[in-house]
Amino acid sequence: MPKKILITGASSGIGRALAYELAGRGYALALTARRMETLEEIRKDIQVRHPGVTVVVHPLDVTAFETVPGVIAACAEGLGGLDILFANAGISRGEKVGRGRFDKARLTIETNLLGAMATVDAAVAYFLQQGHGHVVGVASLIAFLGFPRMASYGAAKAGLAIYLESLRAEVHRKNIQVTVLNPGYIDTPLNDMLKSRPFLVSAEKGAALIAGMIERKVKRSTVPVWPWCLLGRLLKWLPTSVIARF
Repeated sequence: MPKKILITGASSGIGRALAYELAGRGYALALTARRMETLEEIRKDIQVRHPGVTVVVHPLDVTAFETVPGVIAACAEGLGGLDILFANAGISRGEKVGRGRFDKARLTIETNLLGAMATVDAAVAYFLQQGHGHVVGVASLIAFLGFPRMASYGAAKAGLAIYLESLRAEVHRKNIQVTVLNPGYIDTPLNDMLKSRPFLVSAEKGAALIAGMIERKVKRSTVPVWPWCLLGRLLKWLPTSVIARF
């Protein structure tokens, strides 16, 4: 039986690339995002490339919190079950603190933290009922240390990482695995406007690395592992004068 995975934020970036990567590995896919037309295009393309792969699509705005459990249930029904949640939907607005853009900060928190929590909460309820499951959450290297113009984004990702670590302790011995991923610079629309993206990897390469981590059920990892596994720790030692230049 193929593994069945639900991917949020599947219309672009890491989510989209992972959908294609896992389709090639024979996974059954439930893809969600706000842009239903894009999801339909992806579904059709995947089924042309991989005719035997099951792909279901559902519109989902993770900030419409009350709708999330129903979408999770519909995806599980469409796949005939659910083994893995890939909580990936996210945005970045790059706002500065104190510049009259709190609306953007609030939307970032609502999407990247509260939306992810709502998705994880609904999926875990399903996993507890069926007796197994795997939650994979996309945090960020920015969760390790705050950077200018990334305050709300970093706060959301750090909050999500702690939320998932807490979840792992809650579901200990309940046959539910939890993976926290901290990607570095993966070439996606979320960061392609930045002037500097050190150690950049393609979305396809990032997806292949993530797929391997999902299959190994790692507890936590940077993506790619090297050099960020080392640099991520060193970030906290950077002086503020250096961080302010970013």
